[in-house]
Amino acid sequence: MKKNYVNLILVSVFACCQLSSAQNKYEREFRIRKSQFPSTAHDVINNNIVGAKHLRFYQENDNNKVGFTAKFKKDKLWYSIDFNNEGTLEKIDILINSTDIPNETYSNIEQYLNTIFSNYRIIKLKQQYYSNNDTLEKTFKKAFQNLILSSNIYEIVIAGKKERGYLDYEIQFDSDGNFNNIRTALPSNYDHVLY
Repeated sequence: MKKNYVNLILVSVFACCQLSSAQNKYEREFRIRKSQFPSTAHDVINNNIVGAKHLRFYQENDNNKVGFTAKFKKDKLWYSIDFNNEGTLEKIDILINSTDIPNETYSNIEQYLNTIFSNYRIIKLKQQYYSNNDTLEKTFKKAFQNLILSSNIYEIVIAGKKERGYLDYEIQFDSDGNFNNIRTALPSNYDHVLY
């Protein structure tokens, strides 16, 4: 009888662990050839980007969808442009430093991080421009001028420690530093390393 209770508890704990891990969104990004990149997305890049260096193409897979990303350097800034599976522009990211975020916004972000994590290390900061109702030209113009707008989203990738060890998180904040979204991220892909 006691063994049945132990088995029942173990099964329920295992089921709860499986359900809680299913809530996470896991992305994996890998490099692809130019020919594998959607032609409509490639046309958008050719028509709107001049003077890009180190242009590389990636495919992004997660639980729900497949997306494509073009990464490049332009005017001393690193950009990544995200497209959906059909080649439609979703957003433009710029890698930034903490000094590029307005002081009040950054202090709100730090305050949130200090309340949620006992310790953390910032891995990457991004300023995001979404192509909500804007034309392609307007979205690219905002991103390439690196404008600070009320529609900006800041995404921070951190290694954060809660009660049990460190995990990687992607956290989004609005232009005022208010929390929008958090998700657990997979650690970096090191498939290219040979042992």
